[in-house]
Amino acid sequence: MDLGLQGKTVIVTAASKGLGKAAAKQFAEEGAHVLIASRNEAELKKATAEIQETTGNLQVQYTVCDMTDAEAIKRMVSYGVSQFGTVDVLINNAGGPPAGTFEDFDDESWKGAFELNLLSFIRTIREVLPYMRKSGGGHIVNIASSSFKQPIDGLILSNTFRTAIVGLAKSLSQELAPDNILINTVGPGRIATDRVAHLDQVLADQKGLSIEKVRQSSEKQIPMERYGEPEEFAKMLVFLCSEANSYTTGQAFLVDGGLVKAL
Repeated sequence: MDLGLQGKTVIVTAASKGLGKAAAKQFAEEGAHVLIASRNEAELKKATAEIQETTGNLQVQYTVCDMTDAEAIKRMVSYGVSQFGTVDVLINNAGGPPAGTFEDFDDESWKGAFELNLLSFIRTIREVLPYMRKSGGGHIVNIASSSFKQPIDGLILSNTFRTAIVGLAKSLSQELAPDNILINTVGPGRIATDRVAHLDQVLADQKGLSIEKVRQSSEKQIPMERYGEPEEFAKMLVFLCSEANSYTTGQAFLVDGGLVKAL
């Protein structure tokens, strides 16, 4: 199937590794022009070179961006437009906030999680909308977590702000539909990334177990009996942002191997 992404401009944030990097690679394989961003320039350079080499797509560039910095977000979008002419697709992504329970966090921790995991998405959407409207439409996908459907123990910051992302997208889907801009949310379950490995290690330390035991226990809770691969998650993003999706907006999807049982 031709997904119609050849020559489209895609911005992927927090894309030097993990889910963001996997998404950027999948879009590059479809022939899109891709701008990746994160705070770590060394990792960005490495990821850009790897994506270019493995996909054969040289229209992959990077820019350094701290997603808690409003001016940096503006510069990121402006740079993408200067290189590729417009923005057709935005993949909103950000690193996860610290693990912990309610009494572990003070006001500064809550403010930091808000800026990184919700306000950054709001700011980036704000910056790309004029270009999408000018070109007659676009696609936005916000990467959240399976916690928007079923809270995860010990991740109160994530549980709170990932749920807010769903509310944001649902509201914006109503406002942006007349402009032919579709916005959806996708939540990963247990995907084999550095972030999940870190959370497994935190749990292992708390329980005095090996990380292998923690992973085995997690896998038993997943009907498919394994963690997902970043590429599997990324394929859902590519579909939702392709010409194959012309009518689905305001929805929240899980890519979790059946982990979450809640309706």
